Amino acid sequence: MYLDEESISVLKALCDSFGPAGFERETASIVKGEASKYADHVFTDKLGSVIFVKKGSSDRPRVLIAGHIDEVGFVVSGIDKDTGFLSFDPLGGWFDQTLLSQRVLVRTRKGDLTGVIAAKPPHILTPEERDKVVKMSDMFIDIGVSSREEAEALGVRIGDPIIPWSPFTLINGGRAAIGKAFDDRIGAFIALEVVKRFKMEVTDHPNTVYGAATVQEEVGLRGASTVAHVVDPDVAIVAEVDIAGDIPDVKPSVAPAKLGRGPTIVTYDNSMIPNQLFKEFVINVAEECGIPYQLSHARGGTDAGRIHISRAGCPSIVVGVPTRHIHTHTSMVNLSDLANAVKLVYEVVKRLDQKAVDSFTSF
Repeated sequence: MYLDEESISVLKALCDSFGPAGFERETASIVKGEASKYADHVFTDKLGSVIFVKKGSSDRPRVLIAGHIDEVGFVVSGIDKDTGFLSFDPLGGWFDQTLLSQRVLVRTRKGDLTGVIAAKPPHILTPEERDKVVKMSDMFIDIGVSSREEAEALGVRIGDPIIPWSPFTLINGGRAAIGKAFDDRIGAFIALEVVKRFKMEVTDHPNTVYGAATVQEEVGLRGASTVAHVVDPDVAIVAEVDIAGDIPDVKPSVAPAKLGRGPTIVTYDNSMIPNQLFKEFVINVAEECGIPYQLSHARGGTDAGRIHISRAGCPSIVVGVPTRHIHTHTSMVNLSDLANAVKLVYEVVKRLDQKAVDSFTSF
């Protein structure tokens, strides 16, 4: 299983697009345009999530494949009167140590501005300050101006969104990629690719597939709530990144996933214990189809945390793509893992007829 140049181009467009939590319109527009090529129906909910439908031979069960499109970012919280430096608040979770000297884009009403996250230079720090970790609250964004008036003339206002600047780049002979927003444009990409495969391969799937690009996951799984209400799924697959623990000083018991070993099937996280029969179903499909996979667990949560308790409940599972360095400017993913995640979700959906879905909740 591999990803062709067209698919890589779509992935690049998604990841490079501007879309922190609450400001996802640009990314949502890309999803809508791509989904319109293959889906039978594309629409949005009132929070901004994009939903695309591929009809099969039966209206039910409704199979939801969800991936969120918001990325971690920032928002302007103030403009210094004397320097024009921007203070900022986080949109989503950041580890402060990864931020200094990184470039960002500030989106204003007059256009995008390039800036750099900075703090006091080391040359003028006291010995006590040198031994301390610089906190986000002590950092600022320098956009190259010298006063608040200059910054405001460029269009900057409190509340303007900010994203990392980190272009999508293939490395290691095209076998891996680095860039921003892999969490979780990769999941939305998987949903698009699966719907595309059903369209291109004319597979007579025994269900109706609902792909969803959800919004505001990084600030509280908000889009998942509205999407689950609108779709009313019978079963759900949340496509996500998974923390790759194959870096120094990380024990497998903390983060077992490794790059290049296949997608993960998440056995539990802080927001959801998956339906156990559905989990075994996915494992059996992977083994039947010869798709490499890893069993994983996570300390965070995903959109599945909201979807699985929607209405009367919805059997759900998380399929992850091992990813290094998430919630930083530059994440890394192995493209074979991503391709196999697409294949796994596709093969699972092909088998989700009403009998199979009913079996997940029968006693």
